[in-house]
Amino acid sequence: MEQQAYIDLQDVTLSYGEEGAEQTLALEHTTLKVAKGEFIAVVGTSGCGKSSLMKLVTGLIPPTSGKLAVNGKTVTRPIQGVGMAFQSSTLMPWRNTLGNIMLPLEIVEPYKRRLRQDRKQHIEKAEVLLASVGLKGLGKKFPWELSGGMQQRASLCRALIHSPDLLMLDEPFGALDAFTREELWDVMQNLWLDRRFTAILVTHDLREAVYLADTVYVMSARPGRILHAKRVDIPRPRSLQTSFEPRFVDIVHELREHIGHEHSR
Repeated sequence: MEQQAYIDLQDVTLSYGEEGAEQTLALEHTTLKVAKGEFIAVVGTSGCGKSSLMKLVTGLIPPTSGKLAVNGKTVTRPIQGVGMAFQSSTLMPWRNTLGNIMLPLEIVEPYKRRLRQDRKQHIEKAEVLLASVGLKGLGKKFPWELSGGMQQRASLCRALIHSPDLLMLDEPFGALDAFTREELWDVMQNLWLDRRFTAILVTHDLREAVYLADTVYVMSARPGRILHAKRVDIPRPRSLQTSFEPRFVDIVHELREHIGHEHSR
């Protein structure tokens, strides 16, 4: 018997614009299934609907047609139990690093109603997260005292502090230099290996996608749809050395060929 997908999009179409007016077709007949605890990456040309896909899955916007369910429930509004990290760390400059990381606990139930009683445990949890991403002892530092890479590490901690079942990553390392970006691939991989949350990564970096994901999905140009799914059959943990091995390079080239073909249409 086939296991129920944790994220299940069936023939989903998404149009922007008011009914009766000129509309933009962002996604068309998109079908995607993600198992619980799976790490997937979505790649494609700019404007292909990758970010729209993320908004759909989290319930920020409804599909125009088709079916969308998360954890067996039809998505009709923003879902709970989601962590998010973006290209910009979006840390609040007036809060120190520890205060930024703990922000979701002030907003998300059931943590919000027990914030005062559980504050000591929350601080301990945040300190453990900081240590796990190489920021041990830096909780009192403010964002402007941290490098870009450190800020993104803190952003990942904030996305995970409330133990989400689903982590959405929208180009989280895209603004960083190549060396720092590769360091954070290892940080992200270790967090996932330790916690086994379900993750969706949107990225333009094919090496990043292959390094982190169990499966990489290639999207077509707008209107977006899934063109190709590539299972990454490379054992974990992966390392920078892994990215130079023939099997890894072959997968990257295969993905690039699919995107290049779509870009040339």
